[in-house]
Amino acid sequence: MDLGLKGKTVVVTGGSRGIGRAIAHAFADEGANLAICARGEEKLRETADELRARGARVVALATDVRQKDQVESFIRATVAELGGVDVLVNNTGGTRGRGLLETTDAEWQESAELNFFSMLHASRAAVPYFRQRGGGAIVNISSIYANERSEGQLGYNAFKAAVAVFGARLAKELVADNIRVVNVAPGSIIFPGGGWQRRLDADPEGMAKWMARELPAGRFGRPEEVANAVVFLASERASWINGETVRVDGMQSRWAL
Repeated sequence: MDLGLKGKTVVVTGGSRGIGRAIAHAFADEGANLAICARGEEKLRETADELRARGARVVALATDVRQKDQVESFIRATVAELGGVDVLVNNTGGTRGRGLLETTDAEWQESAELNFFSMLHASRAAVPYFRQRGGGAIVNISSIYANERSEGQLGYNAFKAAVAVFGARLAKELVADNIRVVNVAPGSIIFPGGGWQRRLDADPEGMAKWMARELPAGRFGRPEEVANAVVFLASERASWINGETVRVDGMQSRWAL
């Protein structure tokens, strides 16, 4: 199936490793050009070289997505180099702190900035360029833990839930501009250097029990499985899917989103 993404410009925040890297690779395989950002320059350069080897034109800029001015500079650099923006994938996120009383004010603030405000800043910066193009698509990476009662970290869950609600409401605001907004909620995804891999390495026996209890398919998800869904949802083949949250979790989640 031709997804119609050849020559399109796709922005992926947090695009140097894990799910973001897999998303960038999947778009490159469809013939898209990529703009990726991350804080770590070494991994960013490695991923950019991989994408260029696949034939993509690439903008790779070290960016702290918690900083509004840096996000705006990244989007402007993308437009200057690649001519515009057709797809934005808001992929950044991470856990900070623990429970309500154990988490410091600084950790709450960082969690909000990393999981929610990074998406807000990138979306606000990109929408004017979508309008210049006559439309586009925003895909926000939320999480099944946005609506879980028994698992996850409090701040992460709360702000990923905010991502999902924001995306659904933003879709209604932008529908008249032919800009779609879709949320993707992955389950537990494993990749080298990621949090689940570290937990598995540290406690194989305990994690085996957790997997038997929590993962109906008996395994973690793979970044490529999330990327495949994101690429389809960003394409015109998904033109009538808007404002939704799509779970990519192998039946892990317990509660409807």
